[in-house]
Amino acid sequence: MSTLINFLEYMEKLMWGGPLLLLFSVVGIYLTIALKGIQFRYLFYSLKLAFSRHDDKAQGDISQFQSLMTALAATIGIGSITGIATGLVFGGLGSLFWMWFTALFGMATKYAEAILAIKYRVVDKKNEMCGGPMYYLENGMKMKWLGVSFAAIGVVASFALGNIVQAHSISDAMLDYFSVKPYLTGIVIAILTAITLFGGIKSIGKVSSVLVPVMGVFFILGGLLVLLLRIQLIPSAIQCIFKEAFSFKAASGGVLGSGVMLAMQYGVSRGVFSSEAGMGSSPIAAAAAKTDVPGRQALISMSSVFIASFIVCTISGLAIAVSGILGSLNPDGSVLNGSALAVRSFNNILPGGGFIVTVSIILFGYSTILGWAYYGEKCLEYLLGEKAVKWYRIIFILVLVAGSVMTLRLVWSFANIMNGLMSIPNLIGLFALATVVAKETKGFEKLIRKERASNDK
Repeated sequence: MSTLINFLEYMEKLMWGGPLLLLFSVVGIYLTIALKGIQFRYLFYSLKLAFSRHDDKAQGDISQFQSLMTALAATIGIGSITGIATGLVFGGLGSLFWMWFTALFGMATKYAEAILAIKYRVVDKKNEMCGGPMYYLENGMKMKWLGVSFAAIGVVASFALGNIVQAHSISDAMLDYFSVKPYLTGIVIAILTAITLFGGIKSIGKVSSVLVPVMGVFFILGGLLVLLLRIQLIPSAIQCIFKEAFSFKAASGGVLGSGVMLAMQYGVSRGVFSSEAGMGSSPIAAAAAKTDVPGRQALISMSSVFIASFIVCTISGLAIAVSGILGSLNPDGSVLNGSALAVRSFNNILPGGGFIVTVSIILFGYSTILGWAYYGEKCLEYLLGEKAVKWYRIIFILVLVAGSVMTLRLVWSFANIMNGLMSIPNLIGLFALATVVAKETKGFEKLIRKERASNDK
């Protein structure tokens, strides 16, 4: 078993090394240029659309807000807390800068994914929308084998990252803070997931539209309170973030801290995980939205990167930075890391702050399960048809119970490898179809100008 774990960890490091991270950055920058900096020109408009636009009479399965919340359900996950903490430990505070860098250009990537997902979506026999990378790779690029590759990897990833990792993280948090046995937590998670999952995307959308805002506001307000109590340390923390982002000296708190290269590696990879921009998962949810034109939903999808990375992850990172315990050791001599680091950071500043982190991990983990369950079933439906979805849901629910009692060292590495493999065909598709995205955007911007001119009269 140790040999397999070492092999997977080696493959994980190889997968998320320089070439793939460079590919994410190149595609994001290329799309930003091709779309004339759409994330800068339409950021505030996209946020306005996200919380006010309703095209309920348009073709689609769920509202635009529900689609955004379903995507955020999978995006604002445990990685927003645990992943950021791990990035700071191994990459130092400078990794936060590179996370922001990735998210900045990732907004253009997220926009492009969504616009293609809606343009090339199809209606299945149940009269439900089906879209995502597998469809624009097949129908846009005319390369079905790439679509099949993405879908097959997506199914496997949904069980690894979207199921086992989340179930274990929730059960671990319940055991540590509330002393609830893992198998009991697994059973409860399975039951709650079954109730929602068998209702289809409409049920997932309704639950996500309530759960995601509640959990998001809960964590954001708690995190802001923590930062307010250490507000005098924030300027020096931000200065340190920018300084370490380009420093070749050992990063503060970084176990492997060798400066800029590790800061870039962990910052970019955590930025991708926090926003999922370029991975190809969230456009599957975007394709289900009721929208009059693809560009409208694409802007709404773009706003999710800002919410996940620039708000939630920044709060997590700054709270750890000002806590004063980054780089601390556990009693056994190991470096304090992951969820434990986040919990102790909040507790060190705000009595009971660990409760905020623990509850957030539970809610974030459950929301991620719902989002990835939908991604996985749509990938499987593309491969095997609608009849396979029922069996996928049953197996997915049963695996949740097993995942709650499993050890995760092997699964985390495997999940990260699958995420990397998913990204490759999707990034190829985004690069190849950039002209299609630019053409759709040009027509959409003409529509926006007409609407604004009409409103001014």
